[in-house]
Amino acid sequence: MAEYTRIDFLKYRYFAAFFSCALILTGIAGYQYHGGFSYSVDFSGGTQVRLSLSKAVGSEHLKSVLAKQGWGDVVIRELGNSDVVIRVNEFTSDVAGLAEKIKTNLTDQFPDLTVSITEASAVGPAAGQMLLRNGLLALLLGLLLMMGYIAWRFWSFAYGVGAVVAIFHDAIAILTVCACFNFEISPNIICAILAVLSYSINDTIIIFARIRENVAKEKGKNIEIIVNESINQTLRRTLLTSFATILATGSLLVFGGEALYTFSLSLIIGIVIGTYSSIYVASPVMLALRRRF
Repeated sequence: MAEYTRIDFLKYRYFAAFFSCALILTGIAGYQYHGGFSYSVDFSGGTQVRLSLSKAVGSEHLKSVLAKQGWGDVVIRELGNSDVVIRVNEFTSDVAGLAEKIKTNLTDQFPDLTVSITEASAVGPAAGQMLLRNGLLALLLGLLLMMGYIAWRFWSFAYGVGAVVAIFHDAIAILTVCACFNFEISPNIICAILAVLSYSINDTIIIFARIRENVAKEKGKNIEIIVNESINQTLRRTLLTSFATILATGSLLVFGGEALYTFSLSLIIGIVIGTYSSIYVASPVMLALRRRF
């Protein structure tokens, strides 16, 4: 089986551990810098209006205008093509009326500005909290079910924990991007995380299955050598699958527009990190626990 070995992956596991720790610390720093995550109106509740402006207007100018009309606690995101998303904590059933009111206030203060409403939505605070709670529960339940399946599939605590640490690492990587670039935590982000976890666990299972197969074939052989050989044997399949998936998600990033931008970007980052974690997180953790227990 030595003819399959091309790269000594485990040789770099300590560098990988340093990178993973740096990634987590970067996420914590970004979280602290921005004062926590920014949640979409689906989770935080309130009214969100997307406006298309004839020319770019700074968010601070828009905030000052809206503050004079009683919307002091307002969140404004500037998008491309002079579009802005304005979110206020006020919830109303007359979403169109509130959007029109915001539009009128802006056109009164900026006479040479043409404003058109492209989207308006509202979510009550109770519904937003329920959606956020259900999203977090879905993530937690997914992690627990995956750990249980791996433990049952391989009949090994080490394999189960190694797989769950890897996918937990993938979820943190996506949240790190959201924290550093102040992306809104929305249902799209939750869906992207769940999709990446499914993708990553599939790749990890393939590597673990080959490791278990090779362990049974060559009993008594050094386990590190077997793990390296197994990763190399599945490397081509891993890279081809990742490349094909990135091509599909890349088309969403390029042609999906603003609505799918954060979703597709999260998927691409998750696929890259998921491929990395299957090799440099799941396998080293499994190896360490296997030796220990």
